[in-house]
Amino acid sequence: MEATYLKYLLQFKRPSGTSRGVLLDKETFILTISKDGRKGVGECAVFRGLSFDDRPDYEEKLKWLCENIDQDPSFLKEELKEFPSIWFGYEQAVLNLKYGGSLYFPSEFTEGQSAITINGLIWMGEVGYMEEQIQDKLEKGFHCIKLKIGVDWKSEHVILQKLREKFSKDQLELRVDANGGFSKDEAVIVLQQLADLHIHSIEQPIKAGNWNDMAELCANTPTPIALDEELIGIIDLEEKKKLLEKIQPQYIILKPALVGGFSGSDEWISLAEDQNIDWWITSALESNIGLNAIAQYTFTKKSPMPQGLGTGALFVNNFESDLELRNELLWFKT
Repeated sequence: MEATYLKYLLQFKRPSGTSRGVLLDKETFILTISKDGRKGVGECAVFRGLSFDDRPDYEEKLKWLCENIDQDPSFLKEELKEFPSIWFGYEQAVLNLKYGGSLYFPSEFTEGQSAITINGLIWMGEVGYMEEQIQDKLEKGFHCIKLKIGVDWKSEHVILQKLREKFSKDQLELRVDANGGFSKDEAVIVLQQLADLHIHSIEQPIKAGNWNDMAELCANTPTPIALDEELIGIIDLEEKKKLLEKIQPQYIILKPALVGGFSGSDEWISLAEDQNIDWWITSALESNIGLNAIAQYTFTKKSPMPQGLGTGALFVNNFESDLELRNELLWFKT
């Protein structure tokens, strides 16, 4: 086998706001593995400022993988355990090499017979911009909307109140993602305010790494809490188990590029289900290459909840997509 990689910079159509700042572009790396005239493509979707493997020797490790591509996969996995997004790209490329075309996980989804229900994502910004996005999602038929919060909670709270006045919890499921934007004391107040509005869940109300505080919040919360960033950088299986036992969240959210690819996600899912913790899968600003692979994987996991998958529409220079959004359903174009 031979392997090469290409660095690629995705440009946002519009600056996208999170509690960590405004994003203008997103760096990624496309890995290609070739064998006997066939090729497999995967995306090593590093997320600068968030990925556990956002480090100076990232590209050096990618070169190492290309030079050692014929090594045993278990050896490669061990060597890449601190580079989850590179392992994620490797898993994709190997699967694509096996199945060809743009297939990673052949299923009824890739045959165009079934779809995945997704939530509509609302990016942070001026109140008018957020309301404009919400209106667009509602017109497109979304029944589950996720809002980024934690920058200007007073304004964000008003938006949620207005939404709830128009739509009951049976008509519209509302999720929020704080990206660690609140202190513990703030979070206690916000969790009650969210409960009053029948919010489905809040992702990462406080910064990751504060296990004791998060455990206390999860034990007493009136609004279900989902761990997101909390999972990043936890590599060891026993440590993963320890985290879930300690915090006992209501949900965990899996971003394959950040938690060790599909095999890493499988580990988390297995541990969560052992402890009766629910989960769903989200993308993390991958290009259409990584997004396609995540969507195919997500379908095979058969979660009944709306998933947090993007649509590839954020970037001006994305690759051609195999996915198509019809209302709130993500389909594979056959």
